[in-house]
Amino acid sequence: MIDKTYLATNPNIWDGRNDGDDYDLQRWHQRVEVIDLHSAVIPALQNGQKGIAFIGFMCQEGVKRNKGRLGTVDGPYELRKACANLPVHFSEDLKIVDLGNIQCMGEDLEGAQISLGKLITETLLAGYKPLVWGGGHEIAYAHYLGIRDFIDQKYPGKKIGIINIDAHFDLRKPDPLPSSGTPFYQIAMDQKERGNNFNYLVVGIQKNSNTKKLYNTATELGAKYISGRRITEADKVGTTHKLVDFIDKVDFIYQTTCLDVFAAHYAPGVSASAYNGISPNPTFMKMFKKIHKSGKVISSDIAELNPSLDLDRRTAKLAAALSFEIVKD
Repeated sequence: MIDKTYLATNPNIWDGRNDGDDYDLQRWHQRVEVIDLHSAVIPALQNGQKGIAFIGFMCQEGVKRNKGRLGTVDGPYELRKACANLPVHFSEDLKIVDLGNIQCMGEDLEGAQISLGKLITETLLAGYKPLVWGGGHEIAYAHYLGIRDFIDQKYPGKKIGIINIDAHFDLRKPDPLPSSGTPFYQIAMDQKERGNNFNYLVVGIQKNSNTKKLYNTATELGAKYISGRRITEADKVGTTHKLVDFIDKVDFIYQTTCLDVFAAHYAPGVSASAYNGISPNPTFMKMFKKIHKSGKVISSDIAELNPSLDLDRRTAKLAAALSFEIVKD
């Protein structure tokens, strides 16, 4: 599938503190195997072996079309640097590879989405759980395409659920082109054409970030949501019940996080910052961990990291902390 959109990762990005080579002293940069798909194939996992594959989506065309602040094209590079020094808290048998990046060439968002989808399908077929770093939230439609095609090949008929941690529904109709604000509407239409239900849950929705039309669209499409103001200790029973109920009704989960869900003082480096976003507090982290410990998450991504707007690398460090929770045992 390698084409002009593919860019291999420079191995020098994965560098950091070295306390020794013993397993209990290692950090991520000592465990990541960088693979250049120009000259190698994705190494298939053996029976029973588990693996995580990092993929970057170097794209901001969807954000540009959505009239957001530009800079997300550099998100994957910055997030790799933020993750390099994380300590190893996962099984010694876990194989971690960096498969490189898909980049948007000029304004060809649609071509980049197709390329990323194909790479995700190949990664899943090789046995890995992808963790994709964006890039704008246009990453979501591309990611869905890859998961959809994998399920069609390996698990036909199984139901996919999408859990989007986001302040926005991103359910706008393309007008006329798709953008970072349209991916889940595109997914809903694709699922409808295939005769499937649209299983979509948004966690962290803010009323002042979505028009009444978007709320109506969510209702018409059967989408579920948990308001950002409900992610509190006082509301944890109700929100947890809603989350678990959604998880129980699907076979596989695609989990995507848009960093603009967090309050601006936690995540200033995003395309559309939110003064009243949620906090990455223990209540939120318990929900996040519950999703990823469900055993149903097939693939995940983190979108909208904009290094050009970040302060003291706060947003990159927050994204790295979420990546840590996805990867660790």
